[in-house]
Amino acid sequence: MAKRNTQARRQGIVEHVNQHGLTAVEALAQLFETSSVTIRKDLSVLDSEGQIVRQHGGAAPYPAVSIISKGTQQDTHSPIKAAIGKLAASLIGDNQKVIIDSGSTTATMVEHLNQPKNLVVMTNALSVANQLVAFKNEPTVLMTGGTWDPRSQSFQGKMAGTMVQAYNFDLAFVGAAGLDIARGTTTYNEMTQLSQAMANAASKVIVVAESAKLRNKMPNVELAWQQVAVLVTDTGLSEEAEKQLSEYGVTVLTASPNGE
Repeated sequence: MAKRNTQARRQGIVEHVNQHGLTAVEALAQLFETSSVTIRKDLSVLDSEGQIVRQHGGAAPYPAVSIISKGTQQDTHSPIKAAIGKLAASLIGDNQKVIIDSGSTTATMVEHLNQPKNLVVMTNALSVANQLVAFKNEPTVLMTGGTWDPRSQSFQGKMAGTMVQAYNFDLAFVGAAGLDIARGTTTYNEMTQLSQAMANAASKVIVVAESAKLRNKMPNVELAWQQVAVLVTDTGLSEEAEKQLSEYGVTVLTASPNGE
């Protein structure tokens, strides 16, 4: 009975966190009528299983990972992602040096690149690198190195940031787990140094993300809007949100799956 109750409670925690976003340990303990110690144990287990993300003092939803463990891509061919990727790829020209961040939406960019000449690309995603080296006009491909993160299927950490900072780039294409109109791009991960390093190393920062990411309530800010020049998204962004972003100096480019 105890084991069954534990499983039911943990499933309840996952459902509550996914529905309500970042939730404190104390609130979960009160909700499930148990101790904070028990909740912390539950969160450790659920985090290790990839069902939620354990945060200091609580838990946050775990966004769907776009790359599964065997390295094959998943959900990168949705019409919205494809439209955003195609529009973002059109911003890259010959003789440019760019950074392409990991993520399912940024990954679609590579499929739509018109194989520019003399292109230099740094990425922290193996899937992006593998696509680039298959080009007829093979670009110069640089990997960030760093620590392999199985959740994002990319390299992260201090060493990756150090590698990025050794170069200067024209454009940085950065993904986002969440979008917050008031704050910037957000993430479940407390390690945001690599995104900052990418932004600092590039003349222009371009965020590539679906408007649906506005529903992802992530606790940690990666990039403030003041650091972002362009947001490439879909037509689901409201006029009010677009106006607020323009006040931050962000140009919003909207892609439609129907090409309209």
